[in-house]
Amino acid sequence: MKREGWDFQETLRRLAERAGVTLHEYTPEEQEKVEENEHLREVLSMAVTFYQHQLRNTEAGKQALDYLYGRKLTDETIDAFALGYAPDSWDALTNHLTSRSVSIQELNDAGLVSERGSGGVYDRFRHRLVIPIRDDRGRMAGFGGRVLREDDVPKYLNSPKTAVFDKGRMLYGLDMARRDIRLKDQVVIVEGYLDVIGPYQAGFKNCVSPMGTALTEDQFRLIKRYSRRIVLALDPDAAGQKATLRGLQTARETLEREGDPIFDSRGLMQVEGRLKADIRVTALPDGLDPDEIALEDPERWAQLVAEAKPVVTHVMETLASRADVDDPKVKEEIANQVLPLIEDVKGSVEREAYRQRLARLLQVDERALVRQSSGGAPSRRRSFRPRQKLPQMPASPTDNTHRQLEGACIKALLADPSLVHFVDRTFRTYELASLQADDFTHTDFKETFKLVKLALEQDAENPIDYIQQRLSEPLRDLILEGNQEEDFPNWRFQPNAPVLESLLNMFIRLRRIRIDEGLDQLVFLQSQERDEEEEGALDISKIALEYVKARARLDQALQQGNRLT
Repeated sequence: MKREGWDFQETLRRLAERAGVTLHEYTPEEQEKVEENEHLREVLSMAVTFYQHQLRNTEAGKQALDYLYGRKLTDETIDAFALGYAPDSWDALTNHLTSRSVSIQELNDAGLVSERGSGGVYDRFRHRLVIPIRDDRGRMAGFGGRVLREDDVPKYLNSPKTAVFDKGRMLYGLDMARRDIRLKDQVVIVEGYLDVIGPYQAGFKNCVSPMGTALTEDQFRLIKRYSRRIVLALDPDAAGQKATLRGLQTARETLEREGDPIFDSRGLMQVEGRLKADIRVTALPDGLDPDEIALEDPERWAQLVAEAKPVVTHVMETLASRADVDDPKVKEEIANQVLPLIEDVKGSVEREAYRQRLARLLQVDERALVRQSSGGAPSRRRSFRPRQKLPQMPASPTDNTHRQLEGACIKALLADPSLVHFVDRTFRTYELASLQADDFTHTDFKETFKLVKLALEQDAENPIDYIQQRLSEPLRDLILEGNQEEDFPNWRFQPNAPVLESLLNMFIRLRRIRIDEGLDQLVFLQSQERDEEEEGALDISKIALEYVKARARLDQALQQGNRLT
């Protein structure tokens, strides 16, 4: 997708064309819903401007501004995150926005007002520091508000759930952090808004926050779009440790299965497989928040993140430190919590090392833990189908790289263009589309294949000469390196010989790679569009199903050896 420079819709359209699937188009009602949501975001943006003005230009806003300065935030950072102040008034925002043609219903739909029991509405955020919340694409979604009077409750107040805001499916700061998360291939999860903003100002721009709640499956799915190296930097108190353990369990349930696409009862694509995430936990010093550490001692913050412990180590140490490990029942409980984490570790040596460490910690025989892992304790894993391995092909130079494989296929076609017909007949036998230019990723080979097809369509007397006359000199030199007759000898005179089977396998492998690439793109597209309408997810799943069927037929062709009569 990135290589071709296509956006989401273009990528989906191209993949649908290859799979022969008709894409879902918005109905008038769906299009109307999209436009309504966009208008809500515009209303929210108007509120951002109002709150920013109140912060910078009113006497009441000075208290909020002084609070931010006291947290060592600069004007540049305050503006970058569009922080604002909600005045101590029941209707200041309502009056401001209704004077600009925003209706009460729109204010309610945007989550900016609350309804009175006796009728009417009032401003939801009053005398609070206001933090705009955007989705990962940078679109306005809602607000978080922090009290400025310590006796006010609740300390933090978020927008209610709306058509564009769902706290459990969003991460604060991701719109600002996603670039650095990808660059560093690491995301640091902190607790609150300022825990994101402070490190950002200090140069640590890969922090996000679940906004004071336990991490949800949707939030972990959001995280894994950008990185699978996750550091949890939550409070060291008992509540924080419980939140960490809950988050780890959610992470396992969400991230542990990454493999072949399967389909649920609605026909929506799901992905299952083995844990493919490096989850670590850093222990914050008592009484210090991430923003305090990062702003006062950046080197210490960097060290805390760098020295974050693997999840298994953290859980073992945390559980053991809070329990009487001399009690056999406690030993059993700790083993039941830690062993599933150990079994999710990919490397067998690493798993063994963790089991040995747990055995020493609990003072039990390691063999008892092995028995527990293999059947003594209930498994928390979901069943899954391991990815089918491609049948082994005869060793040849074409196995080295994808480019070499494409080059070998082109050389075979240039040795005899009529091989296209033979490959197409094989593909048709397995209900596969004919060989096409899109089977090649490299432009040079793609253009050469088009010339091969054109030569056959023109019924040229000598198709090889026809092709070579139309190749540019650099392209001809590149593609015609070596001798096609030496690379692919006598196959035309021995149509049932092993060399012919090897050639056919080569083209099947070429198509198999493109199918796998298409599936990978569809999995990525589904994760990118998870928050969109279900119809969009169905489009992706329909296309993916066709790709999965095609891959199964290709594997069948390889397993049967393509012995065609």
